[in-house]
Amino acid sequence: MGHRILVLYGSYRSDRMGIRLAQFVLEGFRQRGDDVELIDAKAVGLPMLDRMYKEYPRGHAPAALERLAGQIRGADGFVFVTGEYNWGMQPGLKNLTDHFLEEWFWRPAAIASYSAGRFSGVRAALAWHGTLSEMGMVVISSTIAAGPIAQTLSEDGRPIGEGGSALQRAFPRFADDLLWWMEAAKLQRERKKPPY
Repeated sequence: MGHRILVLYGSYRSDRMGIRLAQFVLEGFRQRGDDVELIDAKAVGLPMLDRMYKEYPRGHAPAALERLAGQIRGADGFVFVTGEYNWGMQPGLKNLTDHFLEEWFWRPAAIASYSAGRFSGVRAALAWHGTLSEMGMVVISSTIAAGPIAQTLSEDGRPIGEGGSALQRAFPRFADDLLWWMEAAKLQRERKKPPY
């Protein structure tokens, strides 16, 4: 049986290159038999954070927040696909993530980064690692990175060139690490009530 994985993507730009990496990740997990879904921050369209989901009276959160909360709670794990903006995180993805807290707890997360340049978004990935850990997720050590993204993945997310070949070689370990932690976390959640 496949695992339930959410792939979260946060670019609001009109010419979004990172969607290529999100498509690559989605297809990779689908081929392994997992139930994987894209959560596109731009499509969800949450406002800048004013109130977290938990700060609304029960049953009174906006429909988009309510739906997304259910999707997060129902997931076994997450992949955050992040671009690098001025050495940091994409604001759209960070805003989406910050609307929730307890919904993320005790689930593993993986980071896939990209950029137009040769550093492949690794500085953003590093920033995300600490943030996701603070939000109660177990962040796996394996990462994948694409850059320059236009020379690594085609418009439909297919690997191209030397960078694409390297990405294909890295994906199995990335996926295996996330799946191992999803199974471990799921077993632990079933066995024990969370400590808080």
